[in-house]
Amino acid sequence: MPSLKTEEITLVKEPVLKPGDTLISNLGPCRIDSPLARHMGREVQKILFINDSQTLLHKVVIDRAGPESLDLREQPSFELAGPREKIFFDPSKTNVGIVTCGGLCPGINEVIRSLVRQLYFTYGIRHIAGFKYGYQGFIARYGHDVVELTPDFVDGIQDNGGTVLGSSRGRQDAVEIADCLENMRINILFVIGGDGTLRGAQAITDEIARRKARIAVVGIPKTIDNDILFVDESFGFQTACSVAVSALVAAHAESKGGPNGIGLVKLMGRHSGFIACQAALAMSDVNFVLIPELPFSLEGEYGFLKSLHDRLLRRRHAVIVVAEGAGQEHIESDAEKKDASGNVVLKDIGVFLRDRIAGYFKSIGMDITLKYIDPSYTIRSVPASSQDNVYCIHLAHHAVHAAMAGKTGMIVSRWHNHFVHVPMVLATSGRKQVNPVSDLWLSVIESTGQPGRFH
Repeated sequence: MPSLKTEEITLVKEPVLKPGDTLISNLGPCRIDSPLARHMGREVQKILFINDSQTLLHKVVIDRAGPESLDLREQPSFELAGPREKIFFDPSKTNVGIVTCGGLCPGINEVIRSLVRQLYFTYGIRHIAGFKYGYQGFIARYGHDVVELTPDFVDGIQDNGGTVLGSSRGRQDAVEIADCLENMRINILFVIGGDGTLRGAQAITDEIARRKARIAVVGIPKTIDNDILFVDESFGFQTACSVAVSALVAAHAESKGGPNGIGLVKLMGRHSGFIACQAALAMSDVNFVLIPELPFSLEGEYGFLKSLHDRLLRRRHAVIVVAEGAGQEHIESDAEKKDASGNVVLKDIGVFLRDRIAGYFKSIGMDITLKYIDPSYTIRSVPASSQDNVYCIHLAHHAVHAAMAGKTGMIVSRWHNHFVHVPMVLATSGRKQVNPVSDLWLSVIESTGQPGRFH
């Protein structure tokens, strides 16, 4: 069995940061007392309020023999999230917009609910508009209504999956969106979405800056694939993994239901295999995990099919998890199609692998029972777990604090277990992926017993 050699793979690396890369843009000086001060004693205020000078180091593990240990003040760090003693916007004169874009993900409704309640009850803002069906909601020709968001409207929406505002994919003109914001006198826009959505939000931010308008744009990162840079973990990810485990349990039961049984499960993960890895570890009866970060060979002495064959000879059953973006190089296609957001439409690795496995064992005269499960839409459309709901509340609260302080062109993130502000341009400068020489992938190899690489 071949070992995993680092020279054979492409290591996943984060962008190299300079101290200035993490600076957050502000619309102007903050001169208005925060409403939170009225509800807190002076001693509590000293603990509660955050200064912009308070930051969290990008790297918390430092090589004391390395150059980064010379002066920590020169190391890149993220501005801490939290309420500011002075704010930029006058709550009595502030209008807010909220929009959700891209695919569904557990927890979106909780983010919407928490934004509205924080704006309404903590800051006293009474004018909150919900834009329907993503960025289409700003464009006149689509004719989508604008929803008035109140605490009564959002009451209980966290118990439902999806998004009460609807969603859509595809780029829209930042100029038209900025026109809409100015026409409606929106002062703050909260954008809930993934990589493509945040790129759109950055374009809106740039257009607003070009006009020298005072409109804050703050993002809450949403991606079920957990692939946004400088975010420890995206909301909904834990729920997705938990629901995915149910599919793996079913696949395991099916695989043990007869001799040479195979349970094949396709999980989400266009470019990053985090759900596949995490769900496989949580279930612990998975035998093979295939992810986009590690190309694999099907044929040959050390290929996947031979390893699967060996597994059946030893144990008479197997469970396989494949991320949707894995193995795309194996599937022939006449044309490269793209969706409304400009993403390449993936070829169906689940169906392809199902057919290749069946064909391989037929060719060697070995009878198998193969069950294929694709729970993708079930996973992404369920309500969030209690753990994810709490996380969504924290993200929403910190997003409101940041926006009220006039911060813009940024997302709220949890980094090294602290909530921080990250510039949108930085968060969208690459994609977070499973590192093949990380503790996560090592744990997958140890749990499954599979080779480090099928090659």
